[in-house]
Amino acid sequence: MQPDEFDEYAASYDAALEQGISVSGESKDFFAAGRVEWLKQCLKAMQYAPAHLLDFGCGTGSATPWLKEAFGPQSILGVDLSEKSITVARDTHGSDTVSFCTLSDWTPDAEVDLAFCNGVFHHIPPPDRDAAARSVFEALRPGALFALWENNPWNPGTRYVMSRIPFDRDAIMLWPGEARRLLQRQGFEILRTDFLFIFPRRLRALRSLEPALSRLPLGAQYQVLARRP
Repeated sequence: MQPDEFDEYAASYDAALEQGISVSGESKDFFAAGRVEWLKQCLKAMQYAPAHLLDFGCGTGSATPWLKEAFGPQSILGVDLSEKSITVARDTHGSDTVSFCTLSDWTPDAEVDLAFCNGVFHHIPPPDRDAAARSVFEALRPGALFALWENNPWNPGTRYVMSRIPFDRDAIMLWPGEARRLLQRQGFEILRTDFLFIFPRRLRALRSLEPALSRLPLGAQYQVLARRP
């Protein structure tokens, strides 16, 4: 998608997303909270407490409340190519500690402790993905982490949900192996890959099994957690 296409959905993004994922029986907030909670537990196990966060491809800033609650950071910066989405994000979530800017106005500064990115790279044309990953790498200080979340191409439910969402229908999905190689090419060290959201709401009684199954490529989404050496 081009910037003007993202601008088109700035005001209706949440509604379109909710319509697509409604087949799971859950809301977008369920998945947003689940991603950030999983990341929080990963970082807790590493005894890593990030102070400065980057939300790469933040859209309208919908991850901001979850990131604030989970990590209590000193600052969060959200960047996105869509000017209209950034305007919505500023109006909705901007504060003394939370700021937003367009990618064209952003310069990576090697001061970020944790970069978070959800469902962005499948919208980036494959020839441009290395440059995007490189910009995240350059935003991180040495030793900092990058949590890359993407939709799992192996999951048929994910493909069906994406077919129901206007801005996802033509997206080129990123396979987990591709994601790891992409990050490694930019100098990242891969720490782990986890798959989440295996069971829909009607099978929620089985969700306690998900941590034990997280290394199997079953979930609707996956996280590649990487580190800048």
